[in-house]
Amino acid sequence: MHYDPRRNDHHLPHDPFTSLVVPRCIGWISTIGRSGVLNLAPYSFFNAIAAQPPFVMFASATLKDSQHNAEETGEFVHSIATYELRNEMNITSAGVDPGVSEPELAKLEMAPSLAVKPPRVKNSPIALECKYVQTVKLPGPGGKPHSFSVVIGEVVSIYIDDAILVNGLVDVAKVQPIARLGYLDQYAVVTAETIFKMKRPA
Repeated sequence: MHYDPRRNDHHLPHDPFTSLVVPRCIGWISTIGRSGVLNLAPYSFFNAIAAQPPFVMFASATLKDSQHNAEETGEFVHSIATYELRNEMNITSAGVDPGVSEPELAKLEMAPSLAVKPPRVKNSPIALECKYVQTVKLPGPGGKPHSFSVVIGEVVSIYIDDAILVNGLVDVAKVQPIARLGYLDQYAVVTAETIFKMKRPA
């Protein structure tokens, strides 16, 4: 089949686009609003976009708390979502009022960051502390504004749990990060059994 995503004329029961770019990292973003409320939300449009120095991005559909707080306060933290924390991550995806703190909702213990005010998820083995850089607004069809915006941050401090380091390398099998697949209830997990190696050409 071939279809035009601008017209969405695929004639399928669900839009297949998010099943075509998979798996997608989950950006578990913590921010603090000006009122002091701690926000934590997962974003399936998330990734690293540069290194030395590192930058990451997450994309928000409509202006949600994470984007609003990052823009207002200039800071956010990404804690990696793991298989062990999958249920808590799912709870924090609920659409709640800005005055509700998702870590409290999910009964998650948070830990202080070193370089920014928003804390990290304590039991997450990796956290990236970020300074907000800019928001890129995407163009929509016919010149109208797109509902998504891309939020970019520079990583200024990194936490790695020593327990996932083996011979000086991050053992991803110990982390067991989870990722989003295409449809609402589909996820994947990286395990020792799913990791393979290939040498790159010289």
